[in-house]
Amino acid sequence: MAIPAKDILKALVGFDTTSRNSNLELISWVEGFLHERGVAATRIYDETGEKANLLATIGPADLPGYVLSGHTDVVPVDGQAWTHDPFDLIQRDGKLYGRGACDMKGFLACVLARVDAMRAAPLKKPFHIAFSYDEEVGCKGVPTLIEKMTETLPVPEACFVGEPTEMQVVTGHKAKRSLRAIVTGRACHSSLAPEGVNAIDYAARMIVRIKEMSDRLERGARDEQYDVPFSTGHTGTIAGGTALNIVPERCEFAFEFRVLPNEDADALVAEIKDYAAGLETEMKARAPEASIAFEWISNFPGLDTAGDAEVTRLAKRLAGHNDHSRVAYGTEGGLFQSMAAIPTIVIGPGSIVQAHKPDEFVAVSQLDACEAFLDRLIETASG
Repeated sequence: MAIPAKDILKALVGFDTTSRNSNLELISWVEGFLHERGVAATRIYDETGEKANLLATIGPADLPGYVLSGHTDVVPVDGQAWTHDPFDLIQRDGKLYGRGACDMKGFLACVLARVDAMRAAPLKKPFHIAFSYDEEVGCKGVPTLIEKMTETLPVPEACFVGEPTEMQVVTGHKAKRSLRAIVTGRACHSSLAPEGVNAIDYAARMIVRIKEMSDRLERGARDEQYDVPFSTGHTGTIAGGTALNIVPERCEFAFEFRVLPNEDADALVAEIKDYAAGLETEMKARAPEASIAFEWISNFPGLDTAGDAEVTRLAKRLAGHNDHSRVAYGTEGGLFQSMAAIPTIVIGPGSIVQAHKPDEFVAVSQLDACEAFLDRLIETASG
């Protein structure tokens, strides 16, 4: 008898795969689950050997098929007011609560729950189960998984990324560029402020410039299919200084741009770097040791699948919807499209509104809808 998706989800939620942790215990559990069903899986490790992607194929591997993609990592629960253990799935009022229940272990559970059905079906097209690591910190794991696929498998007909969309068909998302700026000035006593170079002051000027760029983007190109129909800029964190009576020597801040797929995200990064270079020249005139440096946090492309593409029509038929939308948040979908030219759709159980929050949940009805989608896809793959 097939194991219910909610039972599999309970097992998956039980592994604390916060991105700062290893995901290998969860990967081992999934490997064992697949092995019991006669399905071999391949690990693709990170450079530390502490994390891994997992790739498994069911059906004729020499033919184009369907990728079922999801990430295994979750965001932290630190400082959040959970009403129960976030790594112990509980059910209440038709909802399943736990970290990652929505984003996105619910989809992983649905895929695993349909493995027996895939194995029993007379598949004419294969399924590729593609589980990644470190999506939440910038889609860092999936590129090596995609490289492995392109080396060993025919180009798949379609990829379905199971991020929470309430099983609505999503054809596009924004690109993201996020960086950390490190501003180094010269410290001195605050009574002698002109003799120093205030790192916070220069960081603040850059932050204001990012806000001005964001305001300009809001007045620029629009795509009304998106929930936020324009590109955005944002500063999220800042830290600097040691005491009020010391001119601060160092200030760091993190910022990002989320950009419509038809706009140039790299040009925005270049613009703020050019502005910083001008500030740095001004700083060095007073303190040669002063500098402004940048570190990448994450960098991934947008997804841009046509509304009338074959994969879009297929997803709508399987989901029972006639419409589609685009979203501001990022996924691994853009990498499947840009790195491997795989037609890609984002569709999965749960709502992004619940993601990353305390008492995160996915409705049981959403898991049911996802399994029904997969059942129809299995029928399609069986001809």
